[in-house]
Amino acid sequence: MKLWGGRFSKETDSLVDDFNSSIRFDARMYRQDIEGSIAHATMLGKQEIIPYENSVLIVKTLNEILADIEDGKVEFSVDAEDIHMNVEKLLIERIGDVGKQLHTGRSRNDQVALDLRLYLREQCDDICDMLMELTKTLKALASKNISVIMPGYTHLQKAQPILFSHHLLAYLEMYRRDISRLRECRERLNISPLGSGALAGTTYPLDREYVAEMLNMDGVTVNSLDGVSDRDFAIEVCFVMSMIMMHTSRFAEEIILWSSNEFGFVELDDAFSTGSSIMPQKKNPDVAELARGKTGRVYGDLIALLTVMKGLPLAYNKDMQEDKEQVFDAVDTVKMTLPVFTKMLDTMTVNSETMRNAALKGFTNATDAADYLVKNGMPFRDAHKVIGEIVAYCIKSNKAIEDMSIGEFKSFSELFENDIYEAVSLENCVNLRDVTGGTATNQVKQQL
Repeated sequence: MKLWGGRFSKETDSLVDDFNSSIRFDARMYRQDIEGSIAHATMLGKQEIIPYENSVLIVKTLNEILADIEDGKVEFSVDAEDIHMNVEKLLIERIGDVGKQLHTGRSRNDQVALDLRLYLREQCDDICDMLMELTKTLKALASKNISVIMPGYTHLQKAQPILFSHHLLAYLEMYRRDISRLRECRERLNISPLGSGALAGTTYPLDREYVAEMLNMDGVTVNSLDGVSDRDFAIEVCFVMSMIMMHTSRFAEEIILWSSNEFGFVELDDAFSTGSSIMPQKKNPDVAELARGKTGRVYGDLIALLTVMKGLPLAYNKDMQEDKEQVFDAVDTVKMTLPVFTKMLDTMTVNSETMRNAALKGFTNATDAADYLVKNGMPFRDAHKVIGEIVAYCIKSNKAIEDMSIGEFKSFSELFENDIYEAVSLENCVNLRDVTGGTATNQVKQQL
């Protein structure tokens, strides 16, 4: 008989049991469920809602159940539906009627909301640590290659020369914001809904704040309906996971391009590449490609969870059982991706000469040539036109701007002098952009 079966005259159909059960995926929250139950039982004893000695026995037995689960001695039952009922069933089997007192003043609705918050709090901490490792790796890679010049791109067309370190630090800034988002998300979810009951609170004199304090939570929910019926904290976690994966996917796309023969900017370590079953020459960037591909999976988790919640009236509905698989998958995917992506970057070889040679081509110093004319008195729009004509001439003549003779320069404008060659050198193009946030070596050092 189910723990809730008093009103029913039939056992549920086996198909319903299987369809209704969530133990196959919510079993991972066993520790959080038991921690929440220990806090609740302790409070029940403190408040004399149940005899103090009974609360002590419940807490002792819950700790024993926790140890047995972690030792692999417990097999969960589909008939008990979920992790909450499984733990309570084990408790009652071990201490009889005393175990039935645990659920006093509590519903599975506020219990599951608590468990999920506790679980996601821990996951936020873990992923924050992983992001910190990734940013440390990016910082080390940027420091090691601080003077390497590469072409910067817009529209995937060569635009202006930049420092490779500057490019890496752009991603570091994105991940720093992800860390900030994750910490803020953790702060919002670290509130206890326990005591909300099924939807309306409870008639028992619970000390909700005491339970929250025991669980190291920052407070309690102030509306019982909201406490059990919203999952915005889980949706927010999914959103932050999507943002992290979006940034990783963009970075992965660049790694894929850079490691190709066409670019040759980097070479991935053999330990973080794969080969072809038919083409012996291949060295494939599968880690980066999978990171890019798995991003869509996390987006799907976010959209699925938003869709589950979009039409639900207050308060709890069984639809909300679908929240866990989505947010668990999003978290699992990020936790699988970040460590291997970080090691791939850490072991990557940077081909600095190839990057520099690529920056020399494609007229990445054209803007600096225009700036040279502006600094010598020509209006910018006129300078833009002159340099555009020079680029067209160089394309026709198959040469770079810096390969032109001073006579060729002067045929376009008498403002050109011999110092034009210094003005359009890659080092000058980079280091004169010494404004806050610019690509100049001085600015990159400050950022580091």
